[in-house]
Amino acid sequence: MDIITMGRSSIDLYSQDIGEDFVNIKGFNAFVGGSPLNIAVGAQRLGLKTTLLTAVGKDKPGDFLLNFLKKEKVNTEFIPQIEGARTSAVLLGIEPPDRFPLVYYRDNAADSQMTIDHVKAAGIKNFKLLEISGTALNIEPSRSAVFYAVEQAAENGVQVLLDIDFRADQWKDIRSFGLMVRAILPKVDIALGTEEEILAATLKDASQVSIAHQQISAPEIKGNLDDAIKKILATGVKVLIVKKGSKGATIYTKNTEPKDVPGFPVEILNVLGAGDAFASGFIFGHLQGWDLYKSCRMGNASGAWVVQKPGCANDMPTYAEAMNLIESRGGF
Repeated sequence: MDIITMGRSSIDLYSQDIGEDFVNIKGFNAFVGGSPLNIAVGAQRLGLKTTLLTAVGKDKPGDFLLNFLKKEKVNTEFIPQIEGARTSAVLLGIEPPDRFPLVYYRDNAADSQMTIDHVKAAGIKNFKLLEISGTALNIEPSRSAVFYAVEQAAENGVQVLLDIDFRADQWKDIRSFGLMVRAILPKVDIALGTEEEILAATLKDASQVSIAHQQISAPEIKGNLDDAIKKILATGVKVLIVKKGSKGATIYTKNTEPKDVPGFPVEILNVLGAGDAFASGFIFGHLQGWDLYKSCRMGNASGAWVVQKPGCANDMPTYAEAMNLIESRGGF
């Protein structure tokens, strides 16, 4: 297998009433979500062989997720259905271009109950790349499971990619988010994050974070971005890629000048899932042996494709769709 992604998974209920205030929503469409799930589906559609390591409840939403993943040919053999736990759920309002109120339902979440034993069963050594996300570090036992998976990857020459993935309402003390991220970064090869997530990973005070219109996925964070980037690179991570939406991405390594990678500006319908699409496109290119610039361009194209669609995993591009977008905009 090429990659294993690890962490959150959910049933996502997205507003059918595009542009309406949340209080006026009359119906929701059912999709699937969670950053690692989205990335696994996106990478699979592009042509990689992917495995998802998460957990779902022994409930109908869990069956819904597993059914979708099997249709997408994502390997689900290491996804336990946990008795007494609940499959995570998400509600989203869609008010383009810049308002997307988000509500998580993660009390007693099954994906937070992944254990070291679940990681052992998955056999991290059998993959080329392990992808992890920051949200899985918020609570035990999933936190220890992620640290163990990264340790196994390091011992067996498996690359590790961290999607920093900051969700402020999932942390009792949001300063602990940065502590956990910085603790795991020394064993990470590549880290991906938005400018806000980079700042969150080096947060000193909770007052730096403000969230308007319940946009959990798009907080405003005060701080010095250059200092935050330097602090993350000082942990030993080999590559840091800062995602900048329609502006593309910037590649940082410790001993070279930053390199900007232009994006593909498009008309936005739903920004949620764009970062996951970027990750899937980047990982695909990286595992083809492409350089960081070309891999980021593939990531930018995948993200641009998804923001024009209503869903996340459900609307990830195929290889042909991503390449057609790239070629229509002048190529790599």
